[in-house]
Order: sequence, then C-alpha cells, then structure tokens
Amino acid sequence: MAKFFIHRPVFAIVISLVILIAGGISIGVLPIAQYPQITPPTVEVEINYPGANAETVEQSIATNVEAEVNGAENMIYMSSKSSSDGRYLLQCTFNVGTNLDLANVDINNRVNKAQPKLPKEAVAAGISVKKKSPDMLLVISLYSPDKSLDETFLSNYASINLVDAIARTSGVGSTMIVGQRDYAMRFWVRPDKLAKLGLTGSDIANVIQEQNLVAAAGQVGQPPAAAGTQFQYSVNVKGRLTDAEEFENMIVRTLPDGSILRMKDVSHAELSAKSYTSFGRKDGIPSTLIIVYQLPGANAIQTADSIRKLLEETAESFPPGLEYRVSLDSTEFVKVAIHEVFLALRDAIILVLIVVFVFLGSIRATFIPMLAVPVSLVGTFGAFMVLGFSINTLTMLGVVLAVGIVVDDAIVVVEAVEHHIQHGLAPLAATEKAMEEVSGPVVAIALVLCAVLCRFLSWGELSASSTSSSLSRFRFQFFSQRWSL
Repeated sequence: MAKFFIHRPVFAIVISLVILIAGGISIGVLPIAQYPQITPPTVEVEINYPGANAETVEQSIATNVEAEVNGAENMIYMSSKSSSDGRYLLQCTFNVGTNLDLANVDINNRVNKAQPKLPKEAVAAGISVKKKSPDMLLVISLYSPDKSLDETFLSNYASINLVDAIARTSGVGSTMIVGQRDYAMRFWVRPDKLAKLGLTGSDIANVIQEQNLVAAAGQVGQPPAAAGTQFQYSVNVKGRLTDAEEFENMIVRTLPDGSILRMKDVSHAELSAKSYTSFGRKDGIPSTLIIVYQLPGANAIQTADSIRKLLEETAESFPPGLEYRVSLDSTEFVKVAIHEVFLALRDAIILVLIVVFVFLGSIRATFIPMLAVPVSLVGTFGAFMVLGFSINTLTMLGVVLAVGIVVDDAIVVVEAVEHHIQHGLAPLAATEKAMEEVSGPVVAIALVLCAVLCRFLSWGELSASSTSSSLSRFRFQFFSQRWSL
C-alpha cells in the first residue's frame, strides 16, 4: 500500500485534499457541547387532577399509569411525584443513544392504554407526554422593571408570543414556564349560601359547563325548505362568555316564586390566573422564567445564538414596561472550554514544531511532518461526523493528544528515509526501503497509543459524568433561590 502512494504522489495529494475538505465541512456542521451525550434522555408524563391531594393522585393516577408504562423498551428506570396540588409527574429515563422520538411514541401509547382507568376530571384537564432533555440550555427572565405589568400578564405574554417561537427554534427540545399563570375565570364561592340553598360545588360546575359553551345553531332556509324560500342563512349565536359580569349573570336555579338565582348571588367571578402554584423573581422583581432545554445531539452554541437573535427581534415589539434578560446561558462555559482547548492545540503544534526542528536539524525535514498534521487533525472531524461524535471538551482533548502521535510517526518515517539516503540510496528507493521497515512498527505504536488514550478518555468521561451531576445539583440549588416550584 505504501509503494502505491509513493509512486502516485498526485493521487496521494488529491486524497489528502479530499480529507481536508471533508473535515473542514464537518467542523461547521458538527454539534458543539461541553461533554459527550452522557446524560440519559427522558420522556415526561404530566397529568393534573384538579382538587385532589397527593394520596388521591397516587391511588387514582400513579398506580394505573405506572402499571402500563413499566417495561417500556430501553427504559432504565422511572420516577414519579404526586403533589398536593393534584399534579402527577412521571419521568421515564432511557439508555443513552435511544431514539427519543420512538421512546416518546411508546410511552404515549402506554399512557393511552391507562386512560380509561383515570378519573374523567384528570383526562379532561389534559395529559401531556413529551420528550425532554435534562440539559438546561437557557433561562430567560421576562419582567417589568417599573412593575407596571403584573405576573399574570407576563406569563400570558410569554405563552402567546415567546414560547411557541422558541420551541420552533432548531435544537430546542422543550420549554417550561416557571410562574405560569394562564388567564382563567375564577369563581369565589360562598359555602354558607350554597348550604342554605341546598347546592353543592358540582351544581355550580355543571351550570358553568352547560351555559358556557360553543353551540352549533344550524341554518335557516336549509333544504328541504318550503316553496318560495330564496335565501339560506347560518345562525350565529353567542358562544363562550368573555367577561366576569356575563359569568355572574348565569342562571343557577329558578325559584318557585318566579325569582331567579344567579351565579353572582352565591359567588364572585374575576379574571385571574389559573394556578398560583409557582412564581418567579428577577432581582426581587416579579417575573416569568422560561427554561429552555436542549435537544439531544443539537449544537448548543448555535441554538443559544438563534434564541438570542429571536429575542432581540421580538423585543422590538414589546409593550412599554416589558423587558427580558438571559439569566443563565450554559453555553458560556462551553465557549470558554472549547476556546481553551483550541489554544492548547495551537500551543501543542508550536511545541511539536520546535521539537521536530531541534531533533531533525533541518527546515525541510521539519516542514514534511508538519504537512501531515493538518491532514490528520482536520480529517478527524470528518470521522466525527461518521461516528456520531460531537465537538466537546473530551474529543478536542483527544485531538490535542493525537498531535503527538501524528508527529511521532512522521518523525520516525523521515529519520528512516534520511538514514537510507545517507547510505547512498536515491530518495525514491530510500523512501520505499524505509516504509518497508517502519510500516509495521508505526501501526503498532499508533494502536498502542490509541488504546492508552481510549482508557484515559474513558476515565475522563466518568469524571465528566460526575462533574455534570454536580453541576446539575448546583443548578438546582442556584435556581431554588430564584423561584419556588
């Protein structure tokens, strides 16, 4: 094989250029992250049972759902939480490398099988099954510095104008709003009047359900119609009620004396937030926090930059008194880490250049191995694309260490060629003779060093996993100071 390329230098140069081009293109396409994908992906199931306590949620929801979800393909374990506000949260953790889309479909099908066993109130409230990466990318704070906008407005503005646009950004896995307070019509019922009139909370709920609906009123003049009917009209009737006064005027009961009992006689309606279970703060100012999670395998830096650009464009149409700030950007550390690795790579190449020149004592001999370094290093990124690797701290560390392997092999070959030239052989013959002698040892040395580095990087990966867990604990402690969940 060596003689084939020795006698065809043009072909060898073309191959080298192809490797350089493939590696250069891969550098711009490969995802960039702090560590490899070492955190197992998860699928999250969320069910709300309004009015239920934690024990009721566990007995009526958790037992039924977990019995169906248990045994999902490639699932490592699952953990659930039933809270006293009627919320049930199930996290299914899968093996690293599992196709998260297929896992999400599998969990969704299993939850659908359990749906007939769940309380109808929980099913009516909605069941959410979504894939979720535990890698927190950004935390965006939406707040009003002059406090002219309340938390309910901030939450709904984020839900309507920001969350959907952020979720459509390439690389975003999921979003979560801390302090979410969707608009809802809240009824403050007086239990004493209900008891006096023989009513219950279910009676009030049935009244709202019956009188606040979108009805299909049909058409007038629709065939078959009486002879002479020339026009056909669609009947438009008032649909859902919109303000508190309309809700308060709903009829609860007609009394025997002909008087009417209305909703305002037993309760008070107001437009407010649907839930007050969480809240956010930004420097002590009420705010809505948008947590953005990264899609597994996505380019963290590119995704964060796209979201920042989106926020800058959207901020131009913000109402007066509304501002945003990126409270946490996990890519800042990634940028610094990758930059430091590139500096180490630069220093390694310069140091190797000096060492090669000192040992070989010739500028020409030094120039030859240094030509092999870019081909090998840049071509490595092309292999990253094929193997599914990302540009991260560990892979870049491997590239830095690979500089020594590449240059060491080049020095061995150059010294062997010079040795035979000094003994009277022509350059072409000396090269052939040298490659016959050193091809086997060079391959053996490369394999041994690769085995050593693989062991070293495996230790580094374990350390990175431990560091990632510590960082996650730090993040939780950090954010627990900013909001209450």
